[in-house]
Amino acid sequence: MTVSNEACHRAPDRWTAQGLFTVAFLGITAGVQMSDMGLQAISLSAIQKSFGVGDAALGALQGLAGVLVGSALAVPLARFADRFSRKRVLLCLILASTAMMVLSALAPNFPLFFIGRSAAGITEFAMVPLVYSMIPDLAPERHRVLANLSFAALVSAGASGGFYFSGALLSSAADLIPLPIEPWRSAFLLLSLAGAPLLVLCTLTADPPRRMGNTDLAADTSLRRFLWERRQSIGLFVGAAGCLVIAVQAISQLIALALERRFHAAPGQIGHAMGLIVLMTSVGCLPIAGLLDRALAQRLGPAVRPLIMGVCALIAAPVVLALATVGMLDHAFVIVGVALFVTSTANALVPTMLQDLAPAFLRARSFAIWSFVVSVFGASGPLLAGTLSDWVFGGQMTRAIAVTAIPALIVSAVCSLRSFVRTKGQARGQTPYGV
Repeated sequence: MTVSNEACHRAPDRWTAQGLFTVAFLGITAGVQMSDMGLQAISLSAIQKSFGVGDAALGALQGLAGVLVGSALAVPLARFADRFSRKRVLLCLILASTAMMVLSALAPNFPLFFIGRSAAGITEFAMVPLVYSMIPDLAPERHRVLANLSFAALVSAGASGGFYFSGALLSSAADLIPLPIEPWRSAFLLLSLAGAPLLVLCTLTADPPRRMGNTDLAADTSLRRFLWERRQSIGLFVGAAGCLVIAVQAISQLIALALERRFHAAPGQIGHAMGLIVLMTSVGCLPIAGLLDRALAQRLGPAVRPLIMGVCALIAAPVVLALATVGMLDHAFVIVGVALFVTSTANALVPTMLQDLAPAFLRARSFAIWSFVVSVFGASGPLLAGTLSDWVFGGQMTRAIAVTAIPALIVSAVCSLRSFVRTKGQARGQTPYGV
């Protein structure tokens, strides 16, 4: 089904049972895809021993591996999603995710493992534009923010499950997978088995027509023109979200290894705690973000979203500073939890902001480009922190994380607050969009 055959449809007035199932399935699928990142983060010490690599290589693995291949293919895949059946694209992504997880588990050396993890990034990059282009076509307009936040909650639950159950996966995988390989490899193989039921359930999902309002029907479908006309607003958006993700990724991707080294804690203990932290912070922030958006939007309109992001980034900076000086593991968990809660609140409304900005014909490609640009920023977070740990701080990863994250949070706050002023001015008719 092509765009030309779908242009006459309007937004749905109410939910359908298949629409609700599809949104839930999209969240579960993306959560399963994210869970392998939690397992990987908890297994970094074992992976480092298996391949004999340094901290900089681990930083590149946690940062760059998901970008190299995924970013190259996300935009063309999103172009397919903008033009053809999004359900078929979804089936292909699930199959690719399963295959790449198996490849990663069986890689005999670090370069092949790195390539496997890079290829797995295809599914994460392509899943984001696919989902956020489908949600406006499945959800009634009055429930769109709720649908976005519900999807994010399911993804967060999957990501936290990767941390929380990593210890159980590592301990039981060797018994369930009868191969003479390291426990972390067996755990990846065990996790890949989730692909089979997901492929079956995917056949029951909806493949909705692209539903558009009057402004979308009149819109130019040129991506280049859209980017040029909104260049300043998009630039501030990318600066705010990109710098925020530098800090978030530096913390979330390397904190397990940092705490293991500093406090000599067992990976299973850290994984259990981090699973709970990721779940409580990433899911717990969603109703807070939704309530703030609803309460303040009546007075500030869409300008409330960059305002929330900027304030949260400012709050997070001194919290991350405390991470470099904390002396007890329990206190470190509290600091990490507060930092992740605040930054997750800042991120929660970003998809809605981009949905408002992009016309329907360009949603998937806009989200693909957004994912690529932001993930390039995010890749630099673990890479920079790992490099600083190797070359400057002598393996003191918590200090390297703090030095990486704090300046990024400050820049994010500046861009967010400038975007708030600009958006508020546009709402009053003071600043035209293209200027």
